[in-house]
Amino acid sequence: MDIEFASREEIVRLQEDLLQKQMHYLATHSPYYQRMFKEKNINLDSIRCIADLQQLPFTEKEQLHKYNRDFLCCPESKVIDYVTTSGTMGDPVTFACTEKDLQRLAYNEHKSFACAGITEESVVQLMTTLDKRFMAGMAYFLGLRKLGAGVIRVGNGIPELQWDTIQRLHPTAIMCVPSFILRLVEYAKQHGIDYRNCSVKKIIGIGEGLRDQQFNLNLLGKRIHEQWPEVELYATYSSTEMSATFSECEYGCGGHVHPELIIVEIVDEKGNVVPDGEQGEVVVTTLGVEGMPLLRFKTGDIAAKIVQPCLCGRNSYRLTPLVGRKNNMIKLKGTTLYPPAINDVLDNTDYVQNYVVVVRTSAAGTDEVLVRIGLRDNSLQHDEVIKNLKDRFRARLRVAPDIEILPADVIQAINFPAKSRKPVKFIDER
Repeated sequence: MDIEFASREEIVRLQEDLLQKQMHYLATHSPYYQRMFKEKNINLDSIRCIADLQQLPFTEKEQLHKYNRDFLCCPESKVIDYVTTSGTMGDPVTFACTEKDLQRLAYNEHKSFACAGITEESVVQLMTTLDKRFMAGMAYFLGLRKLGAGVIRVGNGIPELQWDTIQRLHPTAIMCVPSFILRLVEYAKQHGIDYRNCSVKKIIGIGEGLRDQQFNLNLLGKRIHEQWPEVELYATYSSTEMSATFSECEYGCGGHVHPELIIVEIVDEKGNVVPDGEQGEVVVTTLGVEGMPLLRFKTGDIAAKIVQPCLCGRNSYRLTPLVGRKNNMIKLKGTTLYPPAINDVLDNTDYVQNYVVVVRTSAAGTDEVLVRIGLRDNSLQHDEVIKNLKDRFRARLRVAPDIEILPADVIQAINFPAKSRKPVKFIDER
């Protein structure tokens, strides 16, 4: 029986048993955690339940940078694959995966795809890169292979190639960054492709949210649904550090956490665990990772934990859609914002073809936000566009950023630099 459908008590017992095993594994194999346990006088026998984790310090990304090799728990001869984080918040961090870790990745994605309704009868077109040291692209392939589904490895971008593949091989589902769907739809309309009657019936989104905190489609999700109502939309949350993916089920009420693979805490600014349902920073402890397991790693992502059983029958807790990243928080003219709120306005504005949000520190030491946009119609009056867009921001966010209009191809080059694995829509220059 899948542990996610077991009782809450059984799930907790399993997690606590796996936690104790992981603690002793770290104490035996991890140079970094061996040193930390000694310096902090940690008694491993005192860490017996999930609440006991609060006795331990957090692992920060800065420590992963500084002591990267000390996190490796096995001889390098056991490493099968090296991956790096995307570097969204700074320099990429290297992770080493053993054969056991790759099998764990496959198991994780097998469960996540099954949660989203993918079966061995499905054919999934992967619009994600498998190169550039990208863990997720490889994990998706391994998971679909374990599930027995058909896989079409196309890679990211190039709408013409994506549609050629869809028309030739008839996938039933596609996996990509959600905003790319709008480019696919636009290309289909321009080239007379009957996209609403094609084989694709399901879209699994990565890297961008599709729902708000009440689990309703956000503006990007609504826009995709309006353009392509025949497809089912699923959102996922994942990261290299977690070596895990949380996918929505058919009810779309948060990402299901796999309790046999990871423990999730939600903490406040002071590092205290918040009550279930309250927003805070996502902190993860990986279970069953052999190469580079992490203990109480602070992801920087802001979300809440939902513990009520899901209508799908799973009793494991879920995470709400991300509010944003802690380090990306913006204080604009006294209003606290996260980039997804700005993205929502831009994604729901028809005349905006593409954009990038730049945050800087003003001469007065406060945050200032510059939104650079490319227009779909170059004949539009720039002054009128800027006024209209600022009105849209004020209506939704109460404040408006500065706006600059640039050629769409210039924005496109910023969004998709040569070495990037994900679209760059946010640049923090503070």
